[in-house]
Amino acid sequence: MSDLGHSGGVRGSQVSAPNDGHPHCKRLSLGDVVARHTTTNEHSHTKTEVKPVKVTVIGCGRLGAPYACSLAAIGHEVLGVEVSPAVLGRLSQGLAPFDERGLGEAVAEHHASGRLRFTGSYEEAAAFADVHFVCVPTPQQDGGLGADLSAIESAITSLASRASGRCLIVGKSSVPVGTAARMGRLAADHAPDGAQVTVAWSPDFLRESTSLEDAARPTRIIVGLPTCAGQAEATLRRVWAPWTEAGVPLVVADLATAELAKSAANAFLATKVSFINAMAALCEASGADIHTLAESLAHDPRIGSAMLDSGLGFGGSCIPKDIRALIARGRQLGVPEVGFLHQIDAINIRRRRRVVALARQACDGSLAGRRVALWGAAFKPGTDDVRDSPALAVAADLHAAGASVAIHDPRALPTVRRQAPELECVDDFERVLDGADVLLHLTHWPQYADADPELLIAKPAQYRLVDARGTLDARRWTDAGWVYQGLGYALTS
Repeated sequence: MSDLGHSGGVRGSQVSAPNDGHPHCKRLSLGDVVARHTTTNEHSHTKTEVKPVKVTVIGCGRLGAPYACSLAAIGHEVLGVEVSPAVLGRLSQGLAPFDERGLGEAVAEHHASGRLRFTGSYEEAAAFADVHFVCVPTPQQDGGLGADLSAIESAITSLASRASGRCLIVGKSSVPVGTAARMGRLAADHAPDGAQVTVAWSPDFLRESTSLEDAARPTRIIVGLPTCAGQAEATLRRVWAPWTEAGVPLVVADLATAELAKSAANAFLATKVSFINAMAALCEASGADIHTLAESLAHDPRIGSAMLDSGLGFGGSCIPKDIRALIARGRQLGVPEVGFLHQIDAINIRRRRRVVALARQACDGSLAGRRVALWGAAFKPGTDDVRDSPALAVAADLHAAGASVAIHDPRALPTVRRQAPELECVDDFERVLDGADVLLHLTHWPQYADADPELLIAKPAQYRLVDARGTLDARRWTDAGWVYQGLGYALTS
């Protein structure tokens, strides 16, 4: 989820394999890795002659479906394993399991070609291939910060118990450091006599809304191998050859380093988002302008512009639960230094509460009986995913405060109707304003930025806007007669 970046502070760092003497394992500085990728990324469409490998993808949801398509696209024979009857039913008809750009076409194309098919049977998976990529979810535990690893354990034991001969299981799900080694021991305990089961780890770096593109053109491939990996590295190099020959960096590491590669990237991105939102809070209190401040920071080459958009903060199924799992694992290992991530998480949650406070302020101090219109429900544009959505968290708090909440989103309304029936879902983004006391902009879909505020002015009873994403043109809205309030601006009465 985070791109490798170059800075003077890490120029001398080394990324290496566990066994430096291996003929395929070169010692690379982080700068070398970035330079290599930067100079070859333009050739990412290069067609590489590939000898097809039979592989399975276990779990065909948000991670597994795009990854399965990407493996089929580079020529491999892929069997997807999905235990949800509803999801399996869609996939078996060549339909995507969720709404994301390009995924439906990709599933249909590769399913029709025969390179990608689906099953609910682990027996069929074990008989089909010796290489298995595990992409099942690892959500946050109910009532705790740690990750729920029950789906990972079930998938690995189900595969290992049916293995015969060599069997390579590659975890791609986000897990706490130390999980892969434990899964290796678990697999060995369940493997039949004569089977040689190896567990490796290669975390995903897909971003929702662009997951298919990210899977097809990875920024890097990280793989962690156990000490006695046998032929695992050579096998995976053969699977990934079309990407590595096109210039995608392959970093071979130990299991623990590979696991941390994902959670550390997400924690760093979360830190950057929460930092700029902490600065936004200072700007509100002091009269400074957060957008100009962010621009000044972006010109510093050590900082850059990525993830410096202040606003409602991060959400989704990855970053929030990954930083919480890292906090929990740090506690277990007696590493207090990662405790600062508590504050990163807290800053993010406070931004949601700040938006509710601004809505209350716009309604003269009370939300009871007021009608609030929301633009956005998904946690980010380009997806229908509402897991840990900041927009839905704001909606729930508004409803709890007595407001009547009407919500629009281009893709996520079917899920909102199921999960939050107390909210009024409106299919038209203009009609959602009818009778509203205030409009909250919570997910930065492009149609909201393109909306004409002058045409909307007659719809709400009062012309008040809280821009929680900072992507609407403040001058345009105020010139049209709206009272504009954005995060990171001086407080208004």
